[in-house]
Amino acid sequence: PSFNQYLCPSKATNATITTTLSTTTTATATTTTTTQQLLWTPLRGSPIDIPEDAHWEQRGVTVAGGNGEGNGTNQFYNPDGLFVDDEETLYIADQRNHRIMQWRANATTGQVVAGGNGKGNETHQLQWPTDVIVDKETDSLIICDNGNNRVVR
Repeated sequence: PSFNQYLCPSKATNATITTTLSTTTTATATTTTTTQQLLWTPLRGSPIDIPEDAHWEQRGVTVAGGNGEGNGTNQFYNPDGLFVDDEETLYIADQRNHRIMQWRANATTGQVVAGGNGKGNETHQLQWPTDVIVDKETDSLIICDNGNNRVVR
């Protein structure tokens, strides 16, 4: 499995939604409760489960950013979702800089690969991007452009 496949184990997740509808008339009150079972699989899954008795290294290492808040190529301003490809290159949604950054393994700076042209809704702009994935089949980024209510490729 790729490095990215180790990030989030794939497990189907159950969610229960309960809806209560109340109708009142002068003489009676009626309450109806509807329960729905929803099943979904996370976008980034892996066939590998993390054992319950797994132990984690207790010291972290900064692999991108760490140079204070800002808009330099070695900085982020509210980094959000990220994707790690097979070469361990990070793609990070740099939300408040309205851009997607590519950060290669062991690099000291990143590279803007989408957006970075100010907040906006033009094809060369993003507004508050929250997540990014790489589609290997088309060699393209798929970006959740939250502020524009769109997903862009």
